[in-house]
Amino acid sequence: MYAQVDLDIKRPTERKGLKLILIVSKNQREALRLGAMVAERDYDSEILSSLEVLASRLGADDVIAAFIDIDTIPTDNRCIRNLTLKHPAVYFYCISRDRFHPELKDAICYHIYACLNKPIDPDELNFFLDSMATDAKPIDERK
Repeated sequence: MYAQVDLDIKRPTERKGLKLILIVSKNQREALRLGAMVAERDYDSEILSSLEVLASRLGADDVIAAFIDIDTIPTDNRCIRNLTLKHPAVYFYCISRDRFHPELKDAICYHIYACLNKPIDPDELNFFLDSMATDAKPIDERK
């Protein structure tokens, strides 16, 4: 038996003002560092302390991405899956010191855009910010 899911799918190309990146972390210092790095690329950021706050904040039209610090924020496959299905136009990233998270294997394989290692490499972050910016443009405007 399959359940039909009613998704309000909005592609980034249909939305205006995509400039906000949400950072979910309980490590204030690392979150502020990531916020400063995305600010250098002309993105705004907000630091959130839980996935519940993230879920309520994701309804904003200006959110382009969410970075979840899976070292400090407890989560599971189901939670990440639900967030990504409800908000398919938002890029979800995980950040962690550990390279392997077998408990999140399904979420990382199917629902997370990328997993970045701490400390975050500015070049790697810039690559993903550039790829989001390219994807957010209409197809005829991409280079």
